[in-house]
Amino acid sequence: MISIIKGCNVYAPKHLGIKDVMISGGKIEGIYDDLNIENELLDIEIIDGKNKLLFPGFIDGHVHIIGAGGEGGYNTRTPEMPLSSLVKAGITTVIGCIGTDGICRSMKALIAKAKALKQDGMSAYCLTGSYELPVQTVTDSIKNDLMLVEEIIGIGEIAISDHRSSQPTFDVFAKAVAESRVGGLLSNKSGIVNIHLGEGDRKLNYLFELIDKTEIPATQLLPTHINRNGELFESGLEYVKKGGFIDLTTSCDLDNLAEGELRAGDGLKKYLNEKLPIEHITFTSDGNGSMEKFDKDGKLAGYEICSVSTLYKEIKYAITERNVPIDDAIKVVTSNVAKIMKLKNKGYIESGKDADLVMVDEKNLDIQMVLANGKKMMENGEVIAKGFFEE
Repeated sequence: MISIIKGCNVYAPKHLGIKDVMISGGKIEGIYDDLNIENELLDIEIIDGKNKLLFPGFIDGHVHIIGAGGEGGYNTRTPEMPLSSLVKAGITTVIGCIGTDGICRSMKALIAKAKALKQDGMSAYCLTGSYELPVQTVTDSIKNDLMLVEEIIGIGEIAISDHRSSQPTFDVFAKAVAESRVGGLLSNKSGIVNIHLGEGDRKLNYLFELIDKTEIPATQLLPTHINRNGELFESGLEYVKKGGFIDLTTSCDLDNLAEGELRAGDGLKKYLNEKLPIEHITFTSDGNGSMEKFDKDGKLAGYEICSVSTLYKEIKYAITERNVPIDDAIKVVTSNVAKIMKLKNKGYIESGKDADLVMVDEKNLDIQMVLANGKKMMENGEVIAKGFFEE
């Protein structure tokens, strides 16, 4: 089957203008100015891209695909992530992780869920471990996990500066990062270390110390939740100036932001105003994590579930409300993530890459079509691909 998307306005993420995009065998065959193929022997589907923008498929690098939570008791555990939720959000590649609960949420279950999502047509990977150090691996070491388990591309989310972390010493922390780096090199994977940052006063101290005391580059780590307060955000900007990456979490309670908390779209605008390199910032949703909800007096009112839909909502907000250029805005969920995670066939619209594509309406930017590995997952806003037990 050959598909041709005709006359769409392509952001690859670089703006290419009005183009025709040919898809064959799950890959992008090529990008053309005006492609006309007439061959009765070929099965060709023409997709109308007029008045549409075409983006690379979104990559969400931090999703609790087997559920998370439980910090308010067993009945506050969140459920598994359904395929349809990812599809509706324009996500074609997902990276699963475990959070606080490394006991009842196992690595074996995480790998199995990643495999299930792959069977359903999208691309899925995972991080080994949880909040805790030393890392609880599925084999006998971090290096073995990276080298022997196809889906595992890094470790995390490792918690620091948080009362829920395992309070590791710096040496324990550095050893885990070093092992992930070497495992990544040997397996030709990123070996990325996803760092959960809490509200603690130590902030990114361990990360700065790692740069000062070891030969490990700042780019080996991706600290997330950087936008949870102003001081942490400023510390994150300093980390970027040292050569590192930062990640902003898109899930938040917009009606009751914590003091100093930045919604991701505002954080991106502020980051760009600092003239920092766009390639060093990403967005993730923290999808299916549990999110504390507070009342107007600051008292805990309950828990909500972080939504993967916020990933693109914050991109739209950055574009429409904060005047962030489209090609910059979509980089934080496409090419930037692909580079950091070493996903060589993801994040771009170019010949030879996987045909992961998101088509949106030119006027309101609503998602109209999603293709993952060349397969239609959503069309005209309606989800086509669903998990085995989804109705």
